[in-house]
Amino acid sequence: MALLNGQTAVITGGAQGLGFAIAQRFVAEGARVVLGDLNLEATEAAAARLGAAAAVAVRTDVTD
Repeated sequence: MALLNGQTAVITGGAQGLGFAIAQRFVAEGARVVLGDLNLEATEAAAARLGAAAAVAVRTDVTD
């Protein structure tokens, strides 16, 4: 059984870089992830790379 099986994580800055790397690891450990980032197109592409069953994308502005 994976460490995060059945858990959901919200990851801001998830479209690229460290945020995306964290999302990859969480998915590998069994979690579903919600990726948030300013650029919705890039965030949707990142979610698609992780798989539709594991990730969803939302436009997120944490400064507002």
